[in-house]
Amino acid sequence: MKGVILAAGYATRFLPASKTIPKEMFPLIDRPVIDFIVQEMVDSGIKDILLVSSRRKKVLEDYFDREVELSSAFKESQQHQKLELIKPTTANIFTLRQQYMMGTGNALMLVEPFVNNEPFVVAYPDDIVFGDPPLTRQLIDAWEVCGKTILTVKELPKEELQRYGIIDPEEPGKLMKVRSMVEKPKTGTEPSCFATYGRYLYTPEIFDVLRSTDTSHQHQGEFTQTEAINVLASAGKVSALQFEGTRYDLGEPLGYLISSIKLAMERSEFRDPLIQEMEKLLRSYKQ
Repeated sequence: MKGVILAAGYATRFLPASKTIPKEMFPLIDRPVIDFIVQEMVDSGIKDILLVSSRRKKVLEDYFDREVELSSAFKESQQHQKLELIKPTTANIFTLRQQYMMGTGNALMLVEPFVNNEPFVVAYPDDIVFGDPPLTRQLIDAWEVCGKTILTVKELPKEELQRYGIIDPEEPGKLMKVRSMVEKPKTGTEPSCFATYGRYLYTPEIFDVLRSTDTSHQHQGEFTQTEAINVLASAGKVSALQFEGTRYDLGEPLGYLISSIKLAMERSEFRDPLIQEMEKLLRSYKQ
């Protein structure tokens, strides 16, 4: 199975920084966001990964390229630890530019030749998840059980649902059949409390459905995959997986800041100094 990372968007919530630095390259301490997502796929057994980017994001390609000069310098000076830090990923990284920002539905249509009529995993750079097994592996295992397109979901409090796509499940459970999905419903109209997150496993039939929904939107600019998912769901071909693991929200600045702090607290070299500084900061604001 192959992996796809959709990374062509503008990331307008992070302007002005995202005008020149792709959100996917924002550091979570000392690793960029996209590195965590690629590693998740690699740890799940995926060998071929396609990055769908745009003309402003060549740095994504550069990051996964070999760093010849640094490697040579570290070898000569026997800095083996630093050499390990810049070692290329074991995955085969491919890149594709989305020339026109026409939404995630259009981006998905572009990857059809790459996936070669096989199921594939799609990741969005709005969150990372640490799970055992990794989230991508959980998706693959679920697909081996049901053979359908699969969404990842978590049950959330009602006050948080307006930010997400919300599914209407036939019956709640770990792996549940989906009747439909609603994007960012208004308060009081949510079909459930199960919110979708940035990992999907699609079967190849998604492409024909995307083409049909693209025709209905061809004069309206961007289109997403939501309508295609609902078409498949109406035919009983979509399931949702309640995944296991810790999610870090990177879709907006506050979530990114909180996630950075949480990840720093997981590292022994940062935990105590960070706690001390936070305590000082809190005391200063209480004065």
